[in-house]
Amino acid sequence: MSETNDKTEYRQHRFKAPPGATEFLLVRHGESAPHREGHDFPLVGGQGDPPLAPEGREEAERVGARLALEHIDAIYVTTLRRTVETAEPLVRRTGITPVVEPDLREVHLGDWEGGIYRKMVAEGHPAALTMMREERWDAIPGGEDAEHFGDRVRGAIERLSAAHPDQRIAVFTHGGVIGEIIRQAAKARPFAFIGADNGSIHHLVVIHGRWVIRTFNDIAHLSPLFTLEPQPLT
Repeated sequence: MSETNDKTEYRQHRFKAPPGATEFLLVRHGESAPHREGHDFPLVGGQGDPPLAPEGREEAERVGARLALEHIDAIYVTTLRRTVETAEPLVRRTGITPVVEPDLREVHLGDWEGGIYRKMVAEGHPAALTMMREERWDAIPGGEDAEHFGDRVRGAIERLSAAHPDQRIAVFTHGGVIGEIIRQAAKARPFAFIGADNGSIHHLVVIHGRWVIRTFNDIAHLSPLFTLEPQPLT
């Protein structure tokens, strides 16, 4: 029987991404311009494409300040301008040219694109109530079905993780997409993680097909107490 060295210590350690892992910093875009009756947003690829509101630009600056001291290997945006505009302060600080990932664009809202979705939800349209009760986007007329949405989002995450082993990437995307990514990682029900705040940061680690959630809806940088000087992500 071997003797035990009573001086051996087994400490607890902070999380460190294992070799080959890809770290995703998922950022929801800043607040976009309000929708007004009779003034629908222009469409890009059939989806509403509003610019950021002034509040959203402030949120984007705070995201840029928060992430500027982090080691970032790549920046991704979607086809929709609100993600591009949210990424701009970080792009300016790092000099990294963003890459477009079309499959991380927002869930398609069918006949309610162009900002109409906001009106229908605010007014309690029956289809909006069904959507929330049954937790499915295709309760909206022409809305994207869950299988298609989930497959394209998963495909994008798998593709980016394969392209960036041992790297950390900032991905500027949308609330519905972030909710779906975290839902898949947690194996949760469909709408368990919808409602991420504008300008929020979410940390996901992908290693050999395993998705690990590190943080969800981090908004510390949006506090009035947060300085716009660069701060490290802890």
